[in-house]
Amino acid sequence: MMPAHQIYDVIVIGAGAGGMTAAAVAAAEGLRVLVIEKTAVVGGTTAWSDGQVWIPANSKMREAGLSDSITDAVQYLSSTVPESANAGLRAAFLARGPEAIAYLEAKTEVRLQPVKAHPDHYPERLGATSGGRVLEPAAFDGSRLGQAFARLRAPLPESTLLGGMMVNRLDIPHLRRIGRSLRSTLRAARLVSEYALQRLHSPRGTTVHLGNALAAQLYASLLARQVEILFSADVADLSMQGDRVSGVIIRDGSRDRLIGARRGVVLATGGFSHDAILRKRFFPAAARSVSATNKSGTGDGIRLAIASGAALTTDATSPAYWVPASLFRRADGSRGVFPHMTDRAKPGVIAVDAAGRRFVNEALPYHEFVLAMLRDRDGEPDRPFHLICDRQFLWTYGLGRIKPFTRNIRRFVAAGELIEAPDFAGLAARIGIKPAVLTATIASYNSGAKEGRDPEFGRGSTIYQRYLGDISHRPNPCVAPIVSAPFFAMRIYPADLGTAIGMKVDAQARVLREDGSPIAGLYACGNDMGSILNGNYPGPGIMLGPALTFGYIAGRHLAEGAVVMSAAAANASS
Repeated sequence: MMPAHQIYDVIVIGAGAGGMTAAAVAAAEGLRVLVIEKTAVVGGTTAWSDGQVWIPANSKMREAGLSDSITDAVQYLSSTVPESANAGLRAAFLARGPEAIAYLEAKTEVRLQPVKAHPDHYPERLGATSGGRVLEPAAFDGSRLGQAFARLRAPLPESTLLGGMMVNRLDIPHLRRIGRSLRSTLRAARLVSEYALQRLHSPRGTTVHLGNALAAQLYASLLARQVEILFSADVADLSMQGDRVSGVIIRDGSRDRLIGARRGVVLATGGFSHDAILRKRFFPAAARSVSATNKSGTGDGIRLAIASGAALTTDATSPAYWVPASLFRRADGSRGVFPHMTDRAKPGVIAVDAAGRRFVNEALPYHEFVLAMLRDRDGEPDRPFHLICDRQFLWTYGLGRIKPFTRNIRRFVAAGELIEAPDFAGLAARIGIKPAVLTATIASYNSGAKEGRDPEFGRGSTIYQRYLGDISHRPNPCVAPIVSAPFFAMRIYPADLGTAIGMKVDAQARVLREDGSPIAGLYACGNDMGSILNGNYPGPGIMLGPALTFGYIAGRHLAEGAVVMSAAAANASS
């Protein structure tokens, strides 16, 4: 065995939400922690996300006067996650999720707040809530990180304004009312002024929101506890002492370097969304080409674990969490992927399949929407889908990365990202649909939409759908006719938001072998860990909720465990 060059109590591989949570908790418990990150920045896909964290019966709900109970959550999950697989992990999540949030608020820089009006995805099911189970990060002042702010992964350019200004969820309605409301106009002016001052000393706005704020809070927690972070480093292998994981082997140029771990190693590398071999193995053929995740998620943790004898959860109902996405090219030539989370539910847009017919209630949860796409595709990888809207919708709500009130849409049309036509027949011809079919589809939709109805799919029929719509639009926040020429189409694809297949773990986040025994010293969280919900999507934030919870569980279990030092590690520390 090669001698260890360094020795830590805990090594965490991956600096996304799950990994940073495990590291922050272990460090808060007094352990010496090293985080190894393959890229030059922290945050993973979390830094691009909306940062929502789904934790039933959390204390923030009680503080906000919202009621919930574990009993209600169990009832809700029993209908939305009907499979028996991973029932023990769901019980651990429900029992320890509120504990994890309370701990992070008390002992780290993480600050979350309830989204009081955000319903669960299936609010008609027993045990569902109309808000509060969803937590979101409070805004964070990135200047607190000092020079380390440059190590925080920037949000996607398409989610910012003016070249780098982030806005929170509550600011968006005010931005839509600029010039029509004095209060909203003044608020927007204040935001822009603050952003201008921040740009005097930073390449982007330092007031961060959403997932960027959560990543920043966790990063600040690591810095405050002297957690070391090794950037741009690849882990070649796990080091074993007998049947126990005792460290990692880093590929350092032409030589390998062993770093020892007295207590254990946590795998949190972000799943396998960008590994072509694993996508081909597990994903349906119609969903193998597009991912809305960070490109660093290439299955590193899974390969390391399997080489050490770990078992995978391969019986998930869905191998990934889905979102419809549009594609485009940025000015630098890179491919952009825009997840269509909420624009589908706004009044005045429909989705059509390759035949030119509606195939789904457009206001359904994004995961459910893509499942409908996959059912409709019949396994055809290139079967197209489009969102269809008119001039009024595009101006009021935007579409994809095209923001509301965009006066010049020529560049989007010229790039082929947005397809325009003066009438429905012309639009159909440009997207390869029979004109008569698309015209009939829109006429059928418009006949009910004029009265705010959707007889075919019942769009706007639940509080979740209406939450995503435009509450100021009457009588139905999700339905309006498509009548104002010119008309537009945008192609959408089934894309993943993260993988649901991962390592089997127990209630302590320990990675398991095929026989169900834990691999000593090896833990997993985030998307390296198999979905506790079996690939179902009962509420917003159901990836980050378990990621933070099991990152916390791993950190606590490592802190409570015994120190096991290999001979190589002992040599390094002597």
